[in-house]
Amino acid sequence: MRISLPDVLSANAGYVDTAGFLALNGLFTSHVTGNFVTLGSSLVLGTSGAVAKVLALPVFCLTVFLLRLLGQRHKRAGHSALRTLLTLQFTLLVAGAALAIWLGPFASADQLPAIVTGMTLVAAMATQNAAHRLHLPGTPPSTVMTLTTTQIMLDVGELVHGMPSEAAAAIRGRLKRLTLSVVMFALGCALAALVYAQLGMWCFLLPPVLGLTAARLPESLAPELPR
Repeated sequence: MRISLPDVLSANAGYVDTAGFLALNGLFTSHVTGNFVTLGSSLVLGTSGAVAKVLALPVFCLTVFLLRLLGQRHKRAGHSALRTLLTLQFTLLVAGAALAIWLGPFASADQLPAIVTGMTLVAAMATQNAAHRLHLPGTPPSTVMTLTTTQIMLDVGELVHGMPSEAAAAIRGRLKRLTLSVVMFALGCALAALVYAQLGMWCFLLPPVLGLTAARLPESLAPELPR
């Protein structure tokens, strides 16, 4: 099966989320709701990172809001809004990598250098979330795998139960796309852990490469899920 634009985005999301979690003392950069859980842990156990976790949600929300306004302006101007958002994400990932390598490693996630680095990466992943939601709505989510995994198991249940061949073929097609999305995300997570263990902050050099790859891929390489 050919690797598509959503697959590259899924791999990058898994990579950035894992690398950020390891380098920034438990900060989720793309799965922002996870910060609510780790915030409670930080407050109870007295570990660092509470400030960054509190800031992550408003930074994420503000980024998406501003991007929506930017997208409307580009749409009126006749530009490719998806390409613009992916290029912006690439720029933010470059900035995040430069900050991590220059300022890291971080002894405390509550210090200003760690917060600035973390929020830059949060903004980058908010940009990916916005791009996916606005311009790739018919493809598997690239940053959160819970709903995707749920749909996979529902589809497996449908196939095991049995159905007409035409409906089964559509479900198998969707199942392949969903499964590949989860696999790419998991590979990104595993690769980030391995590279961080060997190279530390230099692991952040890979996300801009994946981001540039995504920005240069044709929009046609984003097949919608069969229904």
